Amino acid sequence: MLNSKTVIQGSESQHATMALAEADRLMTVCNSCRYCEGLCAVFPAMEMRRAFPDGDLNYIANLCHGCGACYDDCQFSPPHEFNVNVPRTLAIVRAESYAIYAWPGCLSGLFRRNGLAISLIAALSVASFIIGFITLNDPAALFMVNIGPGSFYTLMPHNGMAVLFGAAFLYAVSALAMGIRNLWRSLAGPKMDLDIASLWQAMRDAGRLRYLDGGGGGCVTDSAKPKDRRRFYHHLTFYGFGLCFAATSVATFYHYLLDLEAPYPWYDLPVLLGTAGGIGLLVGPAGLLLQKRHRDPALQDEARFGMESAFLAMLFLTSLTGLALLVLRETAAMGLLLALHLGIVFALFVTMPYGKFVHGIYRFTALVRYAHESRTLDAGAT
Repeated sequence: MLNSKTVIQGSESQHATMALAEADRLMTVCNSCRYCEGLCAVFPAMEMRRAFPDGDLNYIANLCHGCGACYDDCQFSPPHEFNVNVPRTLAIVRAESYAIYAWPGCLSGLFRRNGLAISLIAALSVASFIIGFITLNDPAALFMVNIGPGSFYTLMPHNGMAVLFGAAFLYAVSALAMGIRNLWRSLAGPKMDLDIASLWQAMRDAGRLRYLDGGGGGCVTDSAKPKDRRRFYHHLTFYGFGLCFAATSVATFYHYLLDLEAPYPWYDLPVLLGTAGGIGLLVGPAGLLLQKRHRDPALQDEARFGMESAFLAMLFLTSLTGLALLVLRETAAMGLLLALHLGIVFALFVTMPYGKFVHGIYRFTALVRYAHESRTLDAGAT
């Protein structure tokens, strides 16, 4: 049980990477200073620890939202000889943690090589397979105008789509779940069972991106708040993705329970949800890429820019091809657009566990852990 006088302790062993060793050094300095303890969840989590084993450093790194306020506030940030740069160091540790916890472990190297080229090659390969499947059955079908319910399935049977993309989705979910398990098990201190209150608090914090500007009133004063719009674009991306997932879920309900086949009229619920989500996934990723290029380089892990850009680009292309398919689905372009869209969606699914997508999953896991630790600490103090 945690209380106001106890902390989580870890081993003093050597760290696995130089970034983890540097993060340990910085947390030791910050734990002595504690000037930034009110900024975000990183520093209260740090204060619960006297030692920083690798698992706990990875946890703290995934709590960090990279707002940069601690860098601006710190009296020891560069060019001071202590060279305290928490946002950049934790960004590097965070990116390394994606590979450390990846499942299966033999694919962890994809994080180092994951870029837009790999994603596009996978997308075009699947699109080519679908085009080949269509032309093998009926060469004229690819450019045939098909109108009305079931027109998509004249090109590729629904069961074939369901098996192909269902398998890709289940693999992505399984790999992500194993990554969460690996992260949770790596943490030092007493093992904690999940509880509803901690999950709910983490959902609230993640849903409003509480710590993107430090949480509460923010890391900084109103006059010094960041001028970027990362929170706005993050919300568009996150909720756009959620709306697209909801559209797919409703369409599945329509197909199997109501016996209604896609494509649906523009005024139907799956189309309305998908269109709103698609717009979010156009504007959000584009805005995040733009903001990333204008952020202070001192705060960023520039070596992983390709991995982060690839995920945002794939979200953008998924939305772009989906909306184009909606507009042109009753034209001769429908066949090629459908194949391209399905190829991009498939590539997005299979690369999810080995790209930037995992940052949201691990960050939520870290928020759950932090909520649980905070609640246990408060209970012990009372």
